[in-house]
Amino acid sequence: MVELLFDTSELETEQATLLEETQLISDMVQQSIYENAHVALDQAEYQKRYDSLTHRFDTAKERLETVMAQLQQMQLQRADIEAFLQSFKELQDTLTEFSAENWHALVDYATVYSADDIRITFKHGQEIKA
Repeated sequence: MVELLFDTSELETEQATLLEETQLISDMVQQSIYENAHVALDQAEYQKRYDSLTHRFDTAKERLETVMAQLQQMQLQRADIEAFLQSFKELQDTLTEFSAENWHALVDYATVYSADDIRITFKHGQEIKA
């Protein structure tokens, strides 16, 4: 289930595509600058092409940063869930009665909204109404 919930293959594919695209656009910008420095070009046309390329690069770079942040967030969440599951697995055989150690190993905090609304938030982020 963890594999399914934290499948990052689409994001990784998009990241690879965006890395290629930013490299390609960067090469195109460098080529454009080189060409402008060595060949007499219409400067208005050159500036238009340069601006278009830099805008395209900035857009791709912004999306790449977003994808990388999403990947990192998913990896952190997955690590938290796996650590929680490992703690739970280690405690599973000994959970026959309440103990402070078990409580601290599994529960992050409890929130009391009213006598009828108490919520327990586990270390992995799941919240249940007690």
